[in-house]
Amino acid sequence: MTRPVLVTLCGLPGTGKTTLARAVAGALPAQHLRIDTIETAMKARGFDFDGLRGDAGYVVAYALARDTLSLGASVVVDAVHGWSGAQALWDEALAGADARHIVVELTCSDATEHRRRIESRRPDLPGLSLPSWPDVEARAYASPVPPHLSIDTATTSLEAATALILEIAHP
Repeated sequence: MTRPVLVTLCGLPGTGKTTLARAVAGALPAQHLRIDTIETAMKARGFDFDGLRGDAGYVVAYALARDTLSLGASVVVDAVHGWSGAQALWDEALAGADARHIVVELTCSDATEHRRRIESRRPDLPGLSLPSWPDVEARAYASPVPPHLSIDTATTSLEAATALILEIAHP
């Protein structure tokens, strides 16, 4: 039996995290945990993410990741992760699990393409609120230190990006 892997996909909105997460989760196979799905469900139940509760969706995702890894199954977490506290959550999810961890940062070096992606997106979840291009430009984002893999989705196809991750996941 191969060791499970936690694949943490990081990057600004519109860089292709969800598309890539779905492809990688299907190929591994792995559970796909999408912060947008968790936070949208929580908001629908009246949860407020202001202040210290802003990381609640991440806390839920990594608690679920810990449970999944403890069963010997792999997980792909799909979220911005653009803040310093994210690493503590994934470290906690990995504690005691015999699992490997791959941190993948996605970027889109072509600003025109990145903007097109943001402006052409349509919500795929009831109640999902998508950011505008000015929201993405203004967003504070801290890169994970260090990512195991950096992928520019403006120059790397979905198939090639998936293959890069699978190559690391199955050494």
